[in-house]
Amino acid sequence: MNPNYKPLPHKKQVIAITGGKGGIGKTNTAINLSIAQSMLGERVFLLDADFGLSNIDVALGLKPTLTLNDVIDGKCELNDIILKGPLGVNIIPAASGVQRLVQLQPLEYMGLIDGFNSLSDQVDTFIIDTAAGISDMVVRFSLAANEIIVVLSDEPTSLTDAYSLIKILNTKYQIKRMKILVNMSSSLTESKEIFAKLTNVADKYLSVSLHFLGWIPNDEYVKRAIKQQKSLMELYPSSKAAQHYREIAAKLIDMKKSLNTDTNSAQLFLEDMIKPLNFIEVNT
Repeated sequence: MNPNYKPLPHKKQVIAITGGKGGIGKTNTAINLSIAQSMLGERVFLLDADFGLSNIDVALGLKPTLTLNDVIDGKCELNDIILKGPLGVNIIPAASGVQRLVQLQPLEYMGLIDGFNSLSDQVDTFIIDTAAGISDMVVRFSLAANEIIVVLSDEPTSLTDAYSLIKILNTKYQIKRMKILVNMSSSLTESKEIFAKLTNVADKYLSVSLHFLGWIPNDEYVKRAIKQQKSLMELYPSSKAAQHYREIAAKLIDMKKSLNTDTNSAQLFLEDMIKPLNFIEVNT
């Protein structure tokens, strides 16, 4: 932990990490950014929002006995399902069947809202690992966050899917700004070229401001950590990729100073996430 870092007690971030395409390292990015922020003194909660194919627990070799599905079924409280992840990260595991979350009646989801609200005093940063694709649930989580990070790599399908997601968020829901993180890149130059490919099209056809958040190198230690079902930050904290995750985490923490957030961020997030998409107040 950085001894000079002082948490901002009344500022809370809700960060959606998305990307459209699967296989771009989105979940690995969510895990390592969460841990990097925790190492900098943040109280971090990581939500596995891939309700159909949850995989954060698998990626970290964890075996949850209870999930969000059990909370919705009334079998337990939200606090009961939280897993203690690496280096202080709190993980909220998902399970198949939670898609019905958006179909709950007000009296049914009040318990979930109260559960997230109960976490408010414990949270500095709430990170959401969305599912792959551009489903309504991915859009819903993105709209409910106050920071959207789009992860992409130097693959035509990655760029195409990232643009499709950005287009939907911008043209249909008026999201005006998003952060771009280039993953599995060979250099800063290559990363900026990938970013330029995306922005050239976005600037031409959309009314959106895309900001280059940073890049993660194509590091062999990332693959080693994945095979061992451990986080990179935990196993190889001195690796090049880990250094980049720390830099990006510090940048995100610094950005929090300009956020217009309050102590009810966790509750407001869930309320927005459950609202019909047409009635969500977007963060521009």
